[in-house]
Amino acid sequence: MTSETPATGTPDSPAPTVLLSTADGVATITLNRPGAMNSLDNATKDLLLETVRGVAADPEVRCVVLTGTGRAFCTGQDLKEHIELLENGGSDALFRTVDEHYNPLVTLIAQMDKPVVAAVNGVAAGAGASLAMACDMRIVADTAGFNLAFAGVGLSCDTGASIHLPILVGRAKAMELLYFPRTVPAAEALELGLATTVVPADALGDEVAALAARLAAGPTLAFGAMRRSVAHSASHGFEESLAFESAMMTRTGASEDHRGAVEAFVAKQRPQFRGR
Repeated sequence: MTSETPATGTPDSPAPTVLLSTADGVATITLNRPGAMNSLDNATKDLLLETVRGVAADPEVRCVVLTGTGRAFCTGQDLKEHIELLENGGSDALFRTVDEHYNPLVTLIAQMDKPVVAAVNGVAAGAGASLAMACDMRIVADTAGFNLAFAGVGLSCDTGASIHLPILVGRAKAMELLYFPRTVPAAEALELGLATTVVPADALGDEVAALAARLAAGPTLAFGAMRRSVAHSASHGFEESLAFESAMMTRTGASEDHRGAVEAFVAKQRPQFRGR
């Protein structure tokens, strides 16, 4: 089954700024502001948050792909709107966006009970890089790159960058990339751990589709429990982490997928996971 749902247009941009397509258990969310390098104005953040919230709650969705159109994956905050708000006394609304948009968004991406893949088609900068880092895997076009651009505009980091960047590259390299922003090309991103895989730009779609299909056919509850366990252990001690692992094992052990997979193993057959 395949469906596509464009988000409604915004007053200053009649084209849908967020696209959602679903097929065979895979939901693909596409940022669609190519003329603005898929930067995030408030209207687009509202739409993106609504879309991510929807796929996270949809039991028919078993893998989520996040990507962008044009030359960019996402370049973070829309600085044109940003400066307008600063100049027109809107600084309160401007900085509420971290709590109202970015934090809920990255929490959903990092904690939903299904795998999330970033298809990094172009530059991922600022909050855009942060969103990609919150995903389980980053399949990166060889023409793409990452830029932790916050210091360049005199801001601290947000959208989970302080959590995910050190996990991926280590604290020392994280501080260097935050203090001295630059575009890290795809090949270097792979060496550092920012990229999971780098592929030719014209092969990105096929590579991501194959990976997403494999994930969507897998044990969704187990994948969700694994990603939650890994996230939990990053901020908890050894004993607490073991206790959480135990809870997740109990949860997945009661699933249809587990029973079916054990029966298939005994029968020397390939398991067919249903995500429940």
